[in-house]
Amino acid sequence: MTSTIENRRVRMPAPARTIGFVTACSIVIANIIGTGIFTSLGFQLPEIHSGFTLLMLWVVGGIAALCGALCYGELSAALPRSGGEYHFLSQIYHPALGFMAGFISATVGFAAPIALAAMAFGKYMHGVLGFGSPVILSFAVVWLVAIFHLKNLQVGSAFQNLWTIVKLLLISTLITAGFFVEPKQEITFLPQPGDTTSIFSGAFAVALVYVMYSYSGWNASSYIIGEIKKPEKNVPRSLLAGTLVVVAAYVLVNAIFLVTTPQEEMRAQLEVGLIAGKHIFGANGGRVAGAVICLGLVSAISSMTWIGPRVSMSMGEDHWWLRLLGRKNPHGIPTNAMVLQLLIVNLLLLTRSFENVVQYTQFSLLLCSLFTVLGVMVLRATHPEIARPYRVWAYPLPPIIFAAITLWMMFYLLRWRTIESLAGLTTALVGLLLYFCAGKQLHRSV
Repeated sequence: MTSTIENRRVRMPAPARTIGFVTACSIVIANIIGTGIFTSLGFQLPEIHSGFTLLMLWVVGGIAALCGALCYGELSAALPRSGGEYHFLSQIYHPALGFMAGFISATVGFAAPIALAAMAFGKYMHGVLGFGSPVILSFAVVWLVAIFHLKNLQVGSAFQNLWTIVKLLLISTLITAGFFVEPKQEITFLPQPGDTTSIFSGAFAVALVYVMYSYSGWNASSYIIGEIKKPEKNVPRSLLAGTLVVVAAYVLVNAIFLVTTPQEEMRAQLEVGLIAGKHIFGANGGRVAGAVICLGLVSAISSMTWIGPRVSMSMGEDHWWLRLLGRKNPHGIPTNAMVLQLLIVNLLLLTRSFENVVQYTQFSLLLCSLFTVLGVMVLRATHPEIARPYRVWAYPLPPIIFAAITLWMMFYLLRWRTIESLAGLTTALVGLLLYFCAGKQLHRSV
């Protein structure tokens, strides 16, 4: 594959590769486990009541995430550069699609989940402490995390690993404690009559969107390929290992919630973790669960704060009119891009209306990931000569399975959540419009 580089593209030195396999795995795990695991079950219970079907949501979501991770692993090894979908879609299809994906990621793709996690942090921390403004606490956590990551990569790696380990230990404690809670709820996780029909229903597909939001981040380390040691090996392995750990944790956590807490208490409630915590840990369970959630949210905010600016940085390196975003400090940190994301997060925090924002972002994010996963098949057909240090296992099943599940969700999103889906589609179209209006060509290897 020969390289054609746009004349006015901003040339930047290659970043230092300082991130190892363990840190890459922790980024994937931390970026996945966030707000969703502590809220999604409440959205699923109004339409789905079977224990088997509820757990199948997390299994099917995990299969989709795992298939996506395997596909991203091959693309990451074949096209090693930071930027995620922005880079992949530009290389495989056309720079316009890459710019569209980068625009989505740079505006709401990372900023909205960070803001949502920060709002949850403020609310839960207020419950733990019993004082303080949730809004001020939300602002404080995003600024504190950003300061850590503005230092250097070594500080960021240590911070990320610490919080990820703490989060996994606390989730393990939650699962373990749940096994000893008596009495257990009368629920079975074995298949029951009608479960098959429920699994193939529109309600299951829409509920799966919340699950995929909870799994979002399985592609995390592909955004920072340029900073990972031996990316052809460590990126695919980190995506696979991190996703498998989270699938196991999600299934176990939701099973514990269901066997320890009455469904009617959790139905249509956002604070599922707090409600279940009262049943698992007793009278003070609310504060304990709140502390667990707060620590987990710090890790999720940290991971997204780290990864998001790398997309804007790649766009800044490729487009002279965005060159300020491509600049890095002496430690290799994309300072301008990180500050821009922080400003967007702060604006979103001021709106205090993130549930609608998250709903509409899912359609556009699913669209980008669908194009990217199918890109594995397209790239094999158009450029079979490219070196592929890692190849998708059981090809072509993973991209086909991921595409089928994603298209199924998108169909029912358009049908049942038309306004939010069209808003997400509009966001993608705005990104395309900006690209063609600017009239600039992205770096593309053909």
